[in-house]
Amino acid sequence: MAALALATLVVVADRVTTTLAVDHLHQAVHLWGPFGLALQFNSGLAFSLFTGRSTLVTVVLGMGVVVLGVLLARVRTMTPAIGGGLVFGGGLGNLSERIVGVHHGRVADFITLSHWPTFNVADACITIGVIVVAAYLVFGRPAGTAT
Repeated sequence: MAALALATLVVVADRVTTTLAVDHLHQAVHLWGPFGLALQFNSGLAFSLFTGRSTLVTVVLGMGVVVLGVLLARVRTMTPAIGGGLVFGGGLGNLSERIVGVHHGRVADFITLSHWPTFNVADACITIGVIVVAAYLVFGRPAGTAT
C-alpha cells in the first residue's frame, strides 16, 4: 500500500512539474551551483539511449511497468516498498507522458546539472528508487529473508 501511495505522489509531482516546465520554461535558467532548468524533449530512454525510437521505447517501458507492478505487489517490507514505489511512479510518469503527452512519444526533461544529462522528476525518482532497492539488497536485508 505504501508503494502505491508513493508511486501516486511521484506521478502527480512529475505531471505537475512537467506541465509547469512545458508551459513556462522558454529559456535556460541557472538556479544555484550546478542546478538549472532547460527544456528538452527526449524520445529515448535514460541518457538518450534509443533516441528516435519512441514507439519501441514506449512498448518496452509499458511492459517494464507492468512487470514492476506485479513484483511490487509482492513486497512486504518498507524499504523495498519505498524504492519500488519511486521506480514504479517514475516509470508510470514517463509512460503517461509518452502515451497522452502532446510531444509525439517524447518526454520533457528540464532539470540540469553540470556534467550530467537533463532529466525530470520521474527520472530522479527512478534513480533514487533503484539506489534504495540496491542498497537494501546489498546491506539491509536480514539473512534468509525474501521480499
